[in-house]
Amino acid sequence: MKLLLTSTLFFFSIIITSQTDQRIYDIIDAVSSERIETDIKKLAEFGTRHTLSDTVSNTRGIGAARRWIKSEFDNISKDCNNCLEVFYQKDLVKKGTNQRIIKDVMVVNVVAIQPGTKYPNRFIIMSGDIDSRITDPTNFTDDAPGANDNASGMAGAIEAARVLSKYKFENSIIYVGLSGEEQGLFGGKGLANYAKNKNWEIIGVLNNDMIGNIKGVDGVIDNRTFRIFSEPTNLTDDEKKVERRRFYGGEVDGISRQLARYVHKTTKTYMPEMNPMMIYRLDRFGRGGHHRPFNDAGFAGIRIMEAHENYTQQHQDIREENGIKYGDVVEHVNFDYAAKLTAVNAINLASIAWAPPAPKEVKIGGIVEPSAKFKWKKTNDPNIKGYKIYWRDTTSPTWDHSRFVGDVDNFTLEGIVIDNYFFGIATVGKNGHESPVVFPSGVFR
Repeated sequence: MKLLLTSTLFFFSIIITSQTDQRIYDIIDAVSSERIETDIKKLAEFGTRHTLSDTVSNTRGIGAARRWIKSEFDNISKDCNNCLEVFYQKDLVKKGTNQRIIKDVMVVNVVAIQPGTKYPNRFIIMSGDIDSRITDPTNFTDDAPGANDNASGMAGAIEAARVLSKYKFENSIIYVGLSGEEQGLFGGKGLANYAKNKNWEIIGVLNNDMIGNIKGVDGVIDNRTFRIFSEPTNLTDDEKKVERRRFYGGEVDGISRQLARYVHKTTKTYMPEMNPMMIYRLDRFGRGGHHRPFNDAGFAGIRIMEAHENYTQQHQDIREENGIKYGDVVEHVNFDYAAKLTAVNAINLASIAWAPPAPKEVKIGGIVEPSAKFKWKKTNDPNIKGYKIYWRDTTSPTWDHSRFVGDVDNFTLEGIVIDNYFFGIATVGKNGHESPVVFPSGVFR
């Protein structure tokens, strides 16, 4: 009986450990709220990081800020035997491009690439914004500390680099500080164009913009909930694909939405204390963020941010009126919460970077049949364990059912009627990590 009990416990131990990766828990534990606090305070001390601000001073303005960010990435690289490729990526934006560009400006991004060991041209990106602003978007001289918007996201990207640079990944990871966000998303546009010119295969972009506030303008205090914004479909789809969605579905199954679901699932698996909210929208109502230019270019991109914003602390002149302290200053940032959302990013970066490539040419069949059929193009990689079919009710926001079907290139789900569900397929590595789910792009009979 004792032997049977021991064997049973060992069996369940295998099941449990096969579903999770201890390294992911180690990554969570390694994220430091103290280091994030130090970095946020340092960024706020530059006075203003407005896109049009001073670039010569060593202590004030966006020039000093981006040089410091680069020096941090350089130091991280030295600590990991030069494992990061650190450089500036820049574009000239001419005066009058929009109403917020009142003089010619070089928009400079700070990029740190951790090359993948197997797929160096496949990238998962974590971005934060360097720049800040106050009430007048053209005021580039007055103090705009931008502690939460967006020193918090920038500090998160730096901290993720510190933690993940200790590991090796099959796919490449990019940690980047984007400039020009407040003036018109220029940094994201520049890097997206750079990626296309370099023929980068971007798996996804995790845009972090404001990850440090837990007290909303409505008085709600919440240090566990965060939002994931994602667009429903791919903006680069042609008319034929749009028409096909009317008959086969996919209105909420674009590549950005699959990335959002991936983040939701990974977070619930490894950080169940957190409460990710998937918001079916590009961004806040009528607003936008630095993932948008990547979406425009045809790449998957989502925004990760706090759930409860305080508008008295965003884009505000620093002042006090009627007992309310306005301004985006350090005292309003919750560093432990910023660390939690940094960990959310880090574990998703790692999970995707350790995962094999997603299946190609996924097709679905089973019209007027009592089964759903699938076929796809396999990836030639000895570290692939096989493929997993996911399905869900058509009204469900998450993939709720799945079946691992082995290292095959086709499968039939018997007894599952194609009309009643949406389906997708992911690649599973021998290390247990999965690619994002791929929604079928074709039909067969």
